[in-house]
Amino acid sequence: MINNIKDVFFDLDHTLWDFEKNSSLTFKKIFEVNQLDIDLEVFLETYVPVNLNYWSKFRNGEVDKDALRFGRLNDTFEALKRPVKSDLVYKLSDDYIAYLSSFNHLFEDTITVLNYLQTKYDLHIITNGFQDVQHSKLISSNINHYFKTVTNSEQAGVKKPHPNIFNFALNQANAEVETSIMIGDNLEADILGAKNVGLKAIYFNQIPLTSHPNITQISKLIELKTYL
Repeated sequence: MINNIKDVFFDLDHTLWDFEKNSSLTFKKIFEVNQLDIDLEVFLETYVPVNLNYWSKFRNGEVDKDALRFGRLNDTFEALKRPVKSDLVYKLSDDYIAYLSSFNHLFEDTITVLNYLQTKYDLHIITNGFQDVQHSKLISSNINHYFKTVTNSEQAGVKKPHPNIFNFALNQANAEVETSIMIGDNLEADILGAKNVGLKAIYFNQIPLTSHPNITQISKLIELKTYL
């Protein structure tokens, strides 16, 4: 049990909100809407690593929001040797954002854990996702009411793992670093970023293939009851 905690900060995508499942359903929908005959499984095998690479570039300030949204799709179609006109790539990008929050699958035990934690702590979100999209996800999945504050990188002006976003979130929550903890799925952005400003952290690693010394890991959200 981790003692003396008052405020619990969560990442959203890949931690509470099942991004991969919801994203897959979104692509299925927008391909149908735009009458594109594309093998979804083959598309996602290429898209997922491309998307992760773009998010890494976005965190590092190498691309902006528009370049991320266009590039991840355009690069995927090119890698599949199925070039798509720019106008359609932009439309697919817009449709993806429009439909994404209509799918609201959460990770197993999310609601159970949030119900358990909210009686003991103040809960918060820190996300690198875009403000309008993340707000829609929280509302549509009916978990917005659990969180006292929601901090995103657009508000803070920097992205995790930059220390300023964690300090911004702490200030917004009126929380102290010594009595706060961060829970997230990204080792660099969530865990090391949090620890670098003195926050305690729990790494949500669904497939714990690697041992990380001095880092507390869980593979299921329900395991948080062991620590909090």
